[in-house]
Amino acid sequence: MKKTYCMQYKQTYPKHLKALLRGLFLFFLPISAFTQTTFLPQGDKGNILLERMEIKAGKDSVLNFSKTKPLLRKYNMKGVADYMDQYGSTLSKVDQYNLRSYYMNNIEWVPAGERDQYKSKKPIFKTFYTTPANLLDIHVKDFDLIVNPVFQYIVSKEKDNDQRLFLNTRGLTLRGRIANKISFYTYLTDNQERDPSYVQQWIHDRTAVPGEGFYKTFKAAGGVDYFDARGYINFNVTKYIDVTFGYDKNFIGSGYRSLFLSDFGNSNLFLKLNTRIWKINYQNLFMELANADPATGDRLVGKKYAAIHHLDAAVTKWLNIGLFEAVIFGRKDHFEFGYLNPIIFYRSAEQQNGSFDNSLAGLDFKANIKKRFQVYGQLMLDEFLLSEVKKNRGWWANKWGIQVGAKYIDAFGIKNLDLQVEHNRVRPFTYSHGDSVANYTHYNQPMAHPLGANFAEGIFLARYQPLPKWMIQVKAIRYEQGRDSSSASFGSNIFLPYTYRSTDFGYNIGSGWKTDVSYISLLLSYEFRQNLFVEFSAVGRKEETKTAPITSKKSTILSLGIRWNMHRREFDF
Repeated sequence: MKKTYCMQYKQTYPKHLKALLRGLFLFFLPISAFTQTTFLPQGDKGNILLERMEIKAGKDSVLNFSKTKPLLRKYNMKGVADYMDQYGSTLSKVDQYNLRSYYMNNIEWVPAGERDQYKSKKPIFKTFYTTPANLLDIHVKDFDLIVNPVFQYIVSKEKDNDQRLFLNTRGLTLRGRIANKISFYTYLTDNQERDPSYVQQWIHDRTAVPGEGFYKTFKAAGGVDYFDARGYINFNVTKYIDVTFGYDKNFIGSGYRSLFLSDFGNSNLFLKLNTRIWKINYQNLFMELANADPATGDRLVGKKYAAIHHLDAAVTKWLNIGLFEAVIFGRKDHFEFGYLNPIIFYRSAEQQNGSFDNSLAGLDFKANIKKRFQVYGQLMLDEFLLSEVKKNRGWWANKWGIQVGAKYIDAFGIKNLDLQVEHNRVRPFTYSHGDSVANYTHYNQPMAHPLGANFAEGIFLARYQPLPKWMIQVKAIRYEQGRDSSSASFGSNIFLPYTYRSTDFGYNIGSGWKTDVSYISLLLSYEFRQNLFVEFSAVGRKEETKTAPITSKKSTILSLGIRWNMHRREFDF
């Protein structure tokens, strides 16, 4: 029987789910709230500055809590202010430019008396672009509103491909605060694109566009058309607890990839509680997800749910250690209310329910060293038996993943040259489950690493900003994966139930249809004006299978484009 990434699961869902979410919202809604904030959006250039400041400070009590992303603006503006008080005189010219840009892009958090220094010299009609970073910038009593256009257009040429490759995005983003009691954010774009051949194959195999949800075909073969709408509201229940309800992406980790929760896949509906007090940051995520589905016809897509905890503790001023746990579940007739408990060990609750659901646990760390280096890592445990680990027989249910990495800023004494290396490896059948519902996926895409399972990956990233508006980035990725064959599952396809395996032993990373992939990219970026980038990129990708049937595919892609107020779309898998 042919195995695919899309498996349907028929079920009915509680009609009271929306009522439940509304009830939770009203329960957490305070009578009087503290200062509200939005998050730095995905791919925001400010993340680079914050990362550099965190490593340079080494012991900052605010900046060091950076594992759960996106980052809250209010906390990080405080972290930047603390950094400037101590180390402001040591900033390079490039960092000074980035800092000024950061203030302009977070203008609502700049004290009112200091905003004039970021005003535009010639605003348009005295209304638009009063600050260089924002189309519309309103700050009056009890109301802040910032509106910006979103635009990206890229044309690409792939060797040995006659198709016209492109990305065309148009939309807007807005954020604001009301009476310092509630903040809001929305991002709306209409998109059409035709991607390189290996991405088109990925879309065909998974019935999904990387990072997106529902889509339609666009014009000739290979083109896709989709609408990307995200948004949330945020408020406080106490000085220390932020509550966010919305539809967007989240990320847990310090690396380029995450083995816990990644922003690679589609956005999802979530309720997030974030508690930051003393030396801890504790985050609860309750998420509604979509089953694997062919996405054909007008009908309701099956739902499933996730509950995730992450505790980050500052063990010392320079070392943070975190604990992670998650459970994925689907029910035919009700929501599992026991998983709403924000302080419970999910494995225990899952066992009380009969061990029917998919539970995961993990440990992570991050250490800043010598104000130049950061080392980090993750250990993710899906399922394992210590006695079988010792026997080393390749038992299928020893399911785990590990990540280790390091960052080096101002490398070799060269200002604003930042390097990063990372290694990820995930055993076969990790993230999968005994049915096609409770696997660790959403809308036909993995929720953690984009490769799924049964792989070992190495990443090298070099980013250099020689001048304030110029940036050069080189990225090299190589991975080995044991992929499933047409007749057997070797644990790489996490959408398949692990019951599809043909035996219980002999599974190691690379088992199966062994495939090697090498990826290298060069990006040259120039910031023409605030958040408006002109970019050239070159990508080379080679995919070879080392076991029969032997295949070899090469892709070389050159791209030129313009990007305004949005993240860069990259297909580095």
